[in-house]
Amino acid sequence: MAIELNDADGNPVVVDDLSRIITLGGTVTEIVFALGSGDNVVAVDSSSSYPAQVGDLPQVGYQRRLSAEGVLALDPSLILATTEAGPSEAVQHFRDAGVDVLLLESDDSVEGVAEKIRGFAKALGREAEGESLVVQLEADLAQARAYVQSAESQPRVLFIYARGAGAVSVAGQNTGAQTMTQLAGGENAIEGFEGYRPLTAEAALAAAPDVILMFTSGLQSLGGQDGLLELPGIAQTPAAQHGRIVAMDGLYLLNFGPRMGQAVLDLAKQIREEQ
Repeated sequence: MAIELNDADGNPVVVDDLSRIITLGGTVTEIVFALGSGDNVVAVDSSSSYPAQVGDLPQVGYQRRLSAEGVLALDPSLILATTEAGPSEAVQHFRDAGVDVLLLESDDSVEGVAEKIRGFAKALGREAEGESLVVQLEADLAQARAYVQSAESQPRVLFIYARGAGAVSVAGQNTGAQTMTQLAGGENAIEGFEGYRPLTAEAALAAAPDVILMFTSGLQSLGGQDGLLELPGIAQTPAAQHGRIVAMDGLYLLNFGPRMGQAVLDLAKQIREEQ
């Protein structure tokens, strides 16, 4: 039975074949599997790593830099993604080839995550499962809020994104890292700009973070904590001097999907734990 719904731009999308799904984006993949439609997924993008069985599927490259030919070669009946997917020419190529494409808004707010879950659930004919996921998400977030309210501290958190010592940036305002930090009852130590900017010694010292937060992979790319302390200004921060370095799996920390509430609670606890 065909399912009708609107995409992020308000355009009508009719989904009538769920047999060969390609999911683009780690969050999208996680949602589809959590809804129970993982057996219909034939390929994912390179940012998809959860759940574990995703590792057995072909990859079609990174969701922001897609090759239309590579995706279409897998003969998908449905492509599920957010507005992060691109380039737009590739997405249009999918549609021109007759593939159903559903792009939902890439919204990192709590409400946005719930809407993503509900939207993909509707497309897959699994609305009841979607509501169950939203209920669990809200319960997890309520538990996290209760923990934050009981905590006395509001640590200043500096999120560092690293891909080796030559590619290090910090998260400013209106970033997913800030959203998670604030939900966890912390304060973004970086002010004055939006998005990400390269790390400088001046910025690190001015931020004076109580905690440095990183992806586990990012910390590893620097050679661990010793490598982190070699970055400009980092060794002089309160976080470094007190050994307050927190590393979490990137897709878990910034997944903005079904595990978001769990990740908020874990982050809230870790930014307050003494090392």
